[in-house]
Amino acid sequence: MIDGKRIVVIIPAYNEELSLPKVIKGIPNFIDEIVVTNNGSTDNTVAEARKAGATVLTEYEKGYGAACLKAIEYIKDKKYDIVVFIDGDYSDHPEEMNLVVGPILNNDYDLVIGSRMIGKREKGAMLPQAMFGNWLASFFIKFFWKYKFTDLGPFRAIKYSSLIKLNMVDRNFGWTVEMQIKAAKQKLKTVEVPVSYRKRIGKSKVTGTIKGSVKASVKILYLIFISALKK
Repeated sequence: MIDGKRIVVIIPAYNEELSLPKVIKGIPNFIDEIVVTNNGSTDNTVAEARKAGATVLTEYEKGYGAACLKAIEYIKDKKYDIVVFIDGDYSDHPEEMNLVVGPILNNDYDLVIGSRMIGKREKGAMLPQAMFGNWLASFFIKFFWKYKFTDLGPFRAIKYSSLIKLNMVDRNFGWTVEMQIKAAKQKLKTVEVPVSYRKRIGKSKVTGTIKGSVKASVKILYLIFISALKK
């Protein structure tokens, strides 16, 4: 708890036995609970998460969004004020969590995106296809809804009350962009903060392959344009 606010961290995880303990260890002590959603891991992710002190849930349906939604269902009666999302691959710096929750605590923002694009990136940490995808999605969000984002990064914080209003539904690649589109459409108070980014431990499940990159890009663009057609 910090400033009277209860904060929970949600970490979707698939085969992150080597990196997940480092992520959990780096999370500041003002966090009230760390929830890891195991998303079909075949290694020791579950054991390592429990050993590190996290609450572990299981979501058998493969998908980033599905894992996040499982955790949101779990926390619904726990009276948390702020929800932080971070990946389990140790590419983001969990010790920078104060930067991500700060604007909510100090300036009453609804959603804070940790932007790798305006932060300090280790050389080679972001693949070209990921950088292009971020640029393209950000361009269209600004074009349709006049909200300026530079990144779809997974490291983000949101008021629990605002998260519930968004009625998130995407169960795979479109999770982050869905949140930002809906925040723009509902005119939530949003801001980006620069965060550091390093090469992940292990291989990316999305941008690490051509197939994953194509699937993610198609889904993101589909969500943007279908959302633009809706009122």
